[in-house]
Amino acid sequence: MKKSKVLSLAVALLVGVTLVACGKQNKTGSADKQVLKLSATAPLDTIDISKATGYGQTGNVFESFYRLGEDGKPTAGLAKSGQVSKDGLTWTFKLREANWSNGDQITAQDFVYSWQRTINPKTKSPYSYLFSGIKNADDIVAGKKKSSELGISAPDKRTVVVTLEKPIAYFKVLMAYPLFGPQNQKVVEKYGKKYATKSQYMVYSGPFKITKWNGTSNKWSFVKNNQYWDKDKVKLNKINYTVVENTNTGYQLYQQNKLDLTPLSSQQVKNLKNSDQFKSYPYSYVAFLSYNFNDENETNRKALNNVNIRKALSLALDRKTLTKKVFGDGSSVPLGFVATGLATNEDNGQDFAKEQVVKDTVDYNTKLAKQYWQKGLEETGLKELKFNILASNDNANNDALTQYLQSQYTKVLPGLTVEVTNIPGNSATTRARQGDFDIYVSGWGGDFNDPITFLQIMTSGTSYNYGKYESQAYNDLIAKATNADANDKAARWNDLVQAAKIINQEQGVTPLYQQTTAYMQKSHVKGIIHNTAGTQWNYKYTYIK
Repeated sequence: MKKSKVLSLAVALLVGVTLVACGKQNKTGSADKQVLKLSATAPLDTIDISKATGYGQTGNVFESFYRLGEDGKPTAGLAKSGQVSKDGLTWTFKLREANWSNGDQITAQDFVYSWQRTINPKTKSPYSYLFSGIKNADDIVAGKKKSSELGISAPDKRTVVVTLEKPIAYFKVLMAYPLFGPQNQKVVEKYGKKYATKSQYMVYSGPFKITKWNGTSNKWSFVKNNQYWDKDKVKLNKINYTVVENTNTGYQLYQQNKLDLTPLSSQQVKNLKNSDQFKSYPYSYVAFLSYNFNDENETNRKALNNVNIRKALSLALDRKTLTKKVFGDGSSVPLGFVATGLATNEDNGQDFAKEQVVKDTVDYNTKLAKQYWQKGLEETGLKELKFNILASNDNANNDALTQYLQSQYTKVLPGLTVEVTNIPGNSATTRARQGDFDIYVSGWGGDFNDPITFLQIMTSGTSYNYGKYESQAYNDLIAKATNADANDKAARWNDLVQAAKIINQEQGVTPLYQQTTAYMQKSHVKGIIHNTAGTQWNYKYTYIK
């Protein structure tokens, strides 16, 4: 998200998820023991799958044709089977007998309605671009066709047929994303404007359902959905969520045996990394600086549109020091815009991240940074610059990160003054969407295991391209990969590598670090499935031993 995605740092990654056993601590593993307490770094912002910006948590209450299992592989969901035609253009899903949490039957028409609702421009779905490649999707998003013309149909109650304009290499894993799950039209129409504003104004298709959420809650619960088709596999009866705003509080609760798993700050990692309870959860999330190419400040707009200025801002950063000493949480140095470990070239086994590398773009080189800086100032006719860096204070790393950026830029780049605005995630995201920033600490977590999950967000016009980066060559390569070369694996891969090299060469965004979150975790919480892309946390099989 990240995907993810978004993935701004206010994302639905909910990286601060934590767990605790509560109830009677008996030896039998009885039902009253199967309760978890989880913490989140920020309130849950929406439960409307059409409007969500990620499903790291809510993937446990909503389900699509598939759900993500171990290693990001699609496993059984609402589809009993799924078949694709030889030309890769038609997918046919057969649904299993399944019910909504209110007892209504889940039907093929629920999928048709959900997709049409999400892609309707009036819904303003931030993820509508993920429908691209499905028949008529792009024209519907552009307002040229009606949502009823989308390539999805329900020939009967148990059959969903999806028609594509071109083969989509990652389509099956995409269908595990809750975005593509069903919605109950009767419930949407019953509640009208109230729909999804409180937990009771919603029905659920996944292993759990939500209670005690009112749109701004700092506490809410997931309870076992007894209407869920695979309820016998679900051991937990309840998951209680509480917003825990900082890692110090979280660790205190952990020490008091009130939490079983708690995220750690960089300082805590240094003190605790040798403990047998220390655990790291990697994620295909790359934090980066988003530059505002349409900055309202004319001077800053001119500067940020200069490639040499952007290269200087990148080369001035020592990412090894940032990840190892400033954070120390296991986060790693990114090789470019696309995360390491996300996708592998089937022909040579090479990680995409390594194939995208462009020399002297994310390296630490103060001499070269100063040269680019001076060249950029000369080209723009500027002598001094003053940038404001916008960041979300919901992210545990951002305070240390922005202090480092401010210090490093002042030290390395003469004539540069940096101010920092650290504000709550929702406010930061709102400002970013409105283009009210110079530089924004943003980021992206992969929605699925394919490079396109990163690369497509920086094409012209996508909702997450906050800084309005634009490159015709980049756009053309992404279009080629998703159209002319869609059914040619080698050609498609090469298109994506070349596109990644363009954005890395131009520093359309400047990668900072790839996230790994460190935790203290006690041994009696079992069966968590954690994925590095897509729906990050899967508690379907979690239990207390």
